[in-house]
Amino acid sequence: MKASQQTIQQIERTLRKVIAKFPQEADPLMTDIHLLVSNYTGEIRTYNDEDEELDRCVVEEWIKSPEEDFYDQAASILRKCIQNLRPEVEKMSILQPFSFVLIDEDHETLQDLVIIDSEETVVFDHQLLEGFEEDLDQFFDELMKEEE
Repeated sequence: MKASQQTIQQIERTLRKVIAKFPQEADPLMTDIHLLVSNYTGEIRTYNDEDEELDRCVVEEWIKSPEEDFYDQAASILRKCIQNLRPEVEKMSILQPFSFVLIDEDHETLQDLVIIDSEETVVFDHQLLEGFEEDLDQFFDELMKEEE
């Protein structure tokens, strides 16, 4: 799924509206930004941790999308848009670290899109993290064996 320039601009416009709700001079809040994307309606809704809607838009190209991997492709496009707005995102009055999170209709996390921490943007590719927990467990087990 490719995103047209119009779609990128539309998503960035919505993200700018969310960013504007957290001006740099305001007292920092503790929250993440949740993005709910619907491949049926093409709608993107943004929420804070209290499930208060911050903004929404409809991406025409995504309405009734037949893509099997729609959420993975949408996540990639959303990451790109967030990265395009990196300077503004880093100035949001949200306590760091905070995340942009892709969620489903039940508000369950599908994947972390971007984590902002100490003015460094870290992008997680969910495929990069596959098997990470097993690798960490194996490393810990080997470390414990060395101490015995």
